[in-house]
Order: sequence, then structure tokens, then C-alpha cells
Amino acid sequence: MSRWYMLTLVGEDRPGIVARVTAALFEGGCNLGEAAMARLGGNFTIMLMVQFEGKTRELSELLESVVESLDLHMHIDAIQGHLHKHLVPDVCIRVFGADRAGIVAQVTGALAEVGMNILDLESDVGGTQEQPVYVMTIEGQACEGVDALRSALEVVAQEEGIDVEISPIDTVIG
Repeated sequence: MSRWYMLTLVGEDRPGIVARVTAALFEGGCNLGEAAMARLGGNFTIMLMVQFEGKTRELSELLESVVESLDLHMHIDAIQGHLHKHLVPDVCIRVFGADRAGIVAQVTGALAEVGMNILDLESDVGGTQEQPVYVMTIEGQACEGVDALRSALEVVAQEEGIDVEISPIDTVIG
């Protein structure tokens, strides 16, 4: 019986990581589901849903030589597959401000209080080393509406000295 696993790999970015990992999975009889891959600060990370007939230990052994040769860190969890249940974002929020600790916690805390379901969050630091600017983009579902998000984020923006842009996303599916 096939099981679903969440495979997480992290390591220094270099060409060929995706090719080597997915080739090993394919050769081992795995089927791939949803995936997210990103480069962050010179590091590369993969989160990959893997369908596999064996147990966690067998999946780990299947990838062992690739993981070791690429000096990756691996983590595997058994999960429920839940494919074809993609949530579609209806709002995009952009946050800009002087880089400092706590921006993510304060913004996401305010969003959680008004029922925001965060589906994707990306951040970066721009500006200069002397004057860094934190930039964050959040997409999600505004469960209590965009006006509730605006109200919650106006308070955070004023208190924390950040700029916030909120844009509804109109998605046509079909």
C-alpha cells in the first residue's frame, strides 16, 4: 500500500540538487505530489510530497547516497496526501519597513486575529547594509474580508512604522 511522506531537504545551493534527488526518487519507484523549493541566503530547501510503497526508513535509505554526496540535511514525515485540495488566495499583502526583529511576528499576529489564512509568505532584505529594508509578501485567504485585514494592519503600520499594501486577488479558475 502506498503511503505519503513529506520530504524536506536543506543544504548549500548548487546546480543539480533537484535533478539528483528526483532521479533517485523516480528510480526508487516513488511518485511525486506537490512541491515547494526555494533559495534562501545561499541555501536551497525542498519540501516535496512523495508517494512510496515502503516505510520512512526505506525512503531515507533510498536517498542516503544523494543526501550525503550533496551534504544535505533530510527530514521525512508520514502525512496524509490530500491532493487536489488546493486553496486559492484572494488577497496579497506587501509589507515594507526598516529591517528589525519582530516584523513577521507582529504582522502575522495581526492577520491571525482577523482570520487570515496564510498560504504563502516570502521575504527579503533590500536596501543597503547600513539601511536595510525588510520586504514581505503574503498571499492568503481573508476569511473575514479585506476590510478586517486593513483595519488590523493599519494599527500595526502606525505603531511599527511600516508601509502596508493590500490587494484583492481575482482568480478565474476553469
